[in-house]
Amino acid sequence: MSVIIFTELDNGAIKKSSLEAVFYGAELAKLQGTTATVLAIGESSEAELAKAGNFGATKVLHANDARLAVSNIQAYASVLTEAVNADGADTVILAKSSLGDAVAARVAAKLKASIVSNVTALPNLSNGFVVTRSIYTGKAFASVLMKSDKKIIAIKKNAVSPVETDALAKVEVFSPALSDADFGVKLVATHKASSTISLPEADLVVSAGRGLKGPENWGIVEDLANALGAATACSKPVSDLDWRPHHEHVGQTGIKVSPNLYIAAGISGAIQHLAGVNSSKVIVVINKDPEAPFFKAADYGIVGDVFDILPRLTKAVLAAK
Repeated sequence: MSVIIFTELDNGAIKKSSLEAVFYGAELAKLQGTTATVLAIGESSEAELAKAGNFGATKVLHANDARLAVSNIQAYASVLTEAVNADGADTVILAKSSLGDAVAARVAAKLKASIVSNVTALPNLSNGFVVTRSIYTGKAFASVLMKSDKKIIAIKKNAVSPVETDALAKVEVFSPALSDADFGVKLVATHKASSTISLPEADLVVSAGRGLKGPENWGIVEDLANALGAATACSKPVSDLDWRPHHEHVGQTGIKVSPNLYIAAGISGAIQHLAGVNSSKVIVVINKDPEAPFFKAADYGIVGDVFDILPRLTKAVLAAK
């Protein structure tokens, strides 16, 4: 019996959200008196993967078949399933993401496992295996009893605060038995966001809406984002108008984010937008309309003109540096 953690790589490094999952998995392993094993798929160095030990993992299984260089959901699901069986794991931990959700669903079917997503805390083991998950777009929590022998848990971003040590994990080569059926779907192209900061992984996000009046005014948003080291985002109407690329659209039908800080400039705060951002730890709203619905969800609100407030914030951030 062990806990296995599926991790995602970005340019050879384990993503921040996956490191949160590693820490969660390691803490769960401690509760169960077992060990935590990480599965890493794709190109990376032994030294980089060994850093998973900083977050509690004891071992890393590295699958680096050339065919796995790009994210292939079906193949990744087969690799994870084989790793679970090879390691004798009964619990799979991963970060909730577009890739993680797709892989987890397929692995659950293969292993006949129960699966719970959006998990926010370690399970309560006093009376079974009960996990807490966020529901209703973060407005409530549910306690879920997982009864099956195999369990899959997808961790909500920023739900845990990892404690880092200087321990290193042992890295082992993992060579799964892949078949042609695992590559029935061929990836023909990948279009990455131009931003250097991934929006789903960002700790800081500066977002704007139609209050910016046009794409030509987005420089003040980007200036603040650059000063903070933040990712940029936008509301759905902005992406629909092609003022900003669709991969920056945050909301119920776009990307859902959970940063430490979310700054919303010139966004009224429709329920669809709130559904994608209300997991943010701190929300700052800037709007000249004091009756804007977004202020009800804000931790801090500034009533004022974004064309005045944003440059002043940027100047203050740069001065503080």
